[in-house]
Amino acid sequence: MLGKFPSVRFMKSLDIKRLLFFIIICQLAGIIGSIFTVGSIPTWYASLVKPEFTPPGWVFAPVWILLYLLMGISAYLVYSSNNNKNKKINTNTRAALIIFAIQLVLNLFWSIIFFGAHSIVGGLAIIILLWFSILATMIKFYEINRNSALLLIPYLLWVSFAAVLNLYVWMLN
Repeated sequence: MLGKFPSVRFMKSLDIKRLLFFIIICQLAGIIGSIFTVGSIPTWYASLVKPEFTPPGWVFAPVWILLYLLMGISAYLVYSSNNNKNKKINTNTRAALIIFAIQLVLNLFWSIIFFGAHSIVGGLAIIILLWFSILATMIKFYEINRNSALLLIPYLLWVSFAAVLNLYVWMLN
């Protein structure tokens, strides 16, 4: 009787090692990005004029940790939705994961350019590309697994907010 419930079937098919792999990859992007961020916050970033709607500094780390977790789960859902029985990744899943990887790299590059290189306008250019790559990821993920795309909505919203914040920092400085 319990086998008819989707959550039970999901738990039986859950590949914990693969799920952790995707989560760790996403969290590593955040950790690497933070290497370029942490040193600039008390110095360069503190000297910038920021808009009134800038969140307090303590908000960023927990939000990003949660977003990277959701990104990892989302990528796992796409990977595990692969319908090829011989475990080879089909073309559609491969394309979706490549787009996902591109947005993850752009995410990392934003930290490197904005905080590492102290380039506000460069960060703005990267975050615009990042926004479109997240949207492309969501569209491609939706074709494979609707829930994987829905898990990325908070990420798209946060990056939208970050883009506006980046724009205002550029205009004020």
